[in-house]
Amino acid sequence: MLCIDSIPSDFINLFNAISTHGLLAAYLTHGDPKALNKHNLWKATWPTLADFEEGMPILWPQELGGSGLKTPISTSSGTSSATESAVLLPPSISGSWNTIRKKPLTTEYETEHQNLLTQQEARLRDAWRNVITVFPDTDWETFSYHWLIVNTRSFYYLMPGQERPEDKNDAMAMVPFADYFNHTDDAECEVHFDGKSYTFRATRLYKKGEEIYMSYGPHPNDFLFVEYGFYLETNEFDALFLDDIIFKDLTVAEKEELIEQRYYGNYQLTLDSGPCFRTEVAASMKCMSRRNWRNYIQGRGAPPNTVKVNAIIRDWIETYLKEANVIMEKLEEMLSKEKDGLAQGKIRMLIGRWEQIKRQCNGVISKLE
Repeated sequence: MLCIDSIPSDFINLFNAISTHGLLAAYLTHGDPKALNKHNLWKATWPTLADFEEGMPILWPQELGGSGLKTPISTSSGTSSATESAVLLPPSISGSWNTIRKKPLTTEYETEHQNLLTQQEARLRDAWRNVITVFPDTDWETFSYHWLIVNTRSFYYLMPGQERPEDKNDAMAMVPFADYFNHTDDAECEVHFDGKSYTFRATRLYKKGEEIYMSYGPHPNDFLFVEYGFYLETNEFDALFLDDIIFKDLTVAEKEELIEQRYYGNYQLTLDSGPCFRTEVAASMKCMSRRNWRNYIQGRGAPPNTVKVNAIIRDWIETYLKEANVIMEKLEEMLSKEKDGLAQGKIRMLIGRWEQIKRQCNGVISKLE
């Protein structure tokens, strides 16, 4: 395996502070060539930078809403380039909208599956800044390629008895040839690490030639899109987030109340389960007295009127649906004018994702009705 425990200490000590992700990418870029030669057969199976560019928005041009990282990303902590370019990517990826105006957040909160491209850019920016401090002549294309290799081909790595790091990205290792496994949301394959080796065990009998998948985790399609460059046709963990839409509809006092009661943000809906309970809590605030609402969420009072709550949530979902329709129209127009095959593929990928979003919105609306 290639992990922090297999990197020479004299190389690690060159850095004052760097993430495990950044350290692995730095080692692949600047490690002892003789030590890295043992990985040559494995490295020959890696995707190329051009392969990554087909599906990963961080490498897409800004006119498609991507980051356009053909040149070194700024070492400053400025605004993500994705927020300054065309808004074509889903809001969970871009953090932006065409049809609504986001209100500035009064309180920050953890959003694991939102503002994904900005967060990814920030991780790469931090790693790049740390590496060029030690190796000023680092080639951007080589390092960013290795950073993406680590990002897309690592396994969760934690020694038995070791405490989980605050940042899960610091618990990663690369397992040569195990990265052949493709992902599905309902993989019939168990993965186990015992401190010495990883074991992959199929949980049913497979026919000769049938592909065995593993799961990369219970991730929504937008997360898979940004982190790995693909999304699933069917994904039981796919989710849409309504935070920006709901925040726009709340008063300052209502936001403060949600913060106090720990129901602020991460409002999601899935096709199977519909709106999450947090979303229902936010909607019930709009149709109940404050006293009755507090009693309800604390389990001491009657629930809200379901018809009223569903009507409010339906309005929020229809706002998302309006966004989808506006962007789909833009993308169809772009596709009709685009002659480059690679660009057409990216546009079709965006159209496919927005079609999924529309189906999810319409499906949940039907259930609410």
